[in-house]
Amino acid sequence: MPMRLAQIFDQSALARAAAAAVIGLVAVAAPLRAETAVPQKAEIEKIVHDYLMANPEVIRDAIDELDRRQKVAEADSRQKAVTQGADKLFNSASQAVIGNPSGDVTLVEFFDYNCGYCKRALDDVSKLIEGDPKLRVVLKDFPVLGAGSVEAAEIATAARLQLKPEKFYEFHRKLLNTRGAVGKAQAIAVAKELGVDTAKLEKDSKSPEVKAAIKEVMELADSLNLTGTPSWVLGKEVIVGAVGFQPLKTKIENTRKCGKTVC
Repeated sequence: MPMRLAQIFDQSALARAAAAAVIGLVAVAAPLRAETAVPQKAEIEKIVHDYLMANPEVIRDAIDELDRRQKVAEADSRQKAVTQGADKLFNSASQAVIGNPSGDVTLVEFFDYNCGYCKRALDDVSKLIEGDPKLRVVLKDFPVLGAGSVEAAEIATAARLQLKPEKFYEFHRKLLNTRGAVGKAQAIAVAKELGVDTAKLEKDSKSPEVKAAIKEVMELADSLNLTGTPSWVLGKEVIVGAVGFQPLKTKIENTRKCGKTVC
């Protein structure tokens, strides 16, 4: 995948910061007398400059190490958030559960009905459920792609109150497979097709219960530092992006085998 422009700028800024930090540390490390401070500073800066020019990989290595540490810190923070929010993540009364409700492994998906990658990931989830009778899947409606997504989430959450799990899964698939932008009208149309009382549906969609359910998901996503969809939680690991069927299948098998996504 091509590196995003922002990442390039970030790395360039990090490189400048790394060089500046090296210069600053060397300067601080050398005790300077007032009468010789300027000459010594200039000399040290030249030495550091020449060294970095001759060995630019030092900056690259520093950036790589900083990136590694940031990823480790982010993973640790997410694992802590998963542990602290485990009950709401895996067992909330405000969530939709598909697959085997008593399954031995639970996969949580944060999705948006307007997310193209979520539409692709729908086939992966379906294949996982069909091929694994012990898999439990929790659907978290995370409407991050605008007002239409919020409207669809409200209708979908209200529809779940009227539909049995297997029927809601049918609703979910149909709505996620809808072509074009998805909002209130599209969600109501799918619900009506499945026999939902649309008058009650519209009323329920604005109820405190529905608003609380969506707020719960938003707060969970914030605690996990999720900024996009699809995102997944499996065990204590947070997986970001449409990673594909096989990687998810392998992680599920590992979780069942050794209690971790990587054995």
